[in-house]
Amino acid sequence: MQEMPASKAYRLLESGPVVLVVTARDGKPNVMTMGFHMVMQHAPPLIGCIIGPWDYSFRALRDSGECVIAIPTVDLAEKVVDIGNCSGETTDKFETFGLTCAPARDVAVPLIADCLANIECRVADTSLVDRYNLLILEAVRIWIDADRRERRTLHHRGDGTFTIDGRVIDLRERMVKWKYLQD
Repeated sequence: MQEMPASKAYRLLESGPVVLVVTARDGKPNVMTMGFHMVMQHAPPLIGCIIGPWDYSFRALRDSGECVIAIPTVDLAEKVVDIGNCSGETTDKFETFGLTCAPARDVAVPLIADCLANIECRVADTSLVDRYNLLILEAVRIWIDADRRERRTLHHRGDGTFTIDGRVIDLRERMVKWKYLQD
């Protein structure tokens, strides 16, 4: 075994796919790339997200209390990285990166039609923002493109490299303690 710095733990424990967070400020939609997030509970469905005050999207999310978490697939990898390397304060990212807006039902920000799925969210808890930049979001509606052929998502390894989802294994029959979650 070779030792590595404890500060790199996130490279081993990455919690899920890289996502796009859609917000709006002064009626203008914006999108940012986010890799630090986690599912926190099933009911109500809560998602923890690290978005700090250095992000233009932080102010929009704080002011509006709502966002969309869009799940991009591997065919959007370069756009996802490029979106994360510029600010919505100076760049219209929807126009620059050719993203297609679709109307959401329960929040005032758009879905990204180019993505596999979109989760409409409202801010549920901000008590950990000052200390950890951790926002707790409640998922209020989910949209998925069932006809989308590309379904592989990206997982950031923390150093500019990514892992892509691969083969799926089905172990549902072994999940006897958690059957109720398989619906």
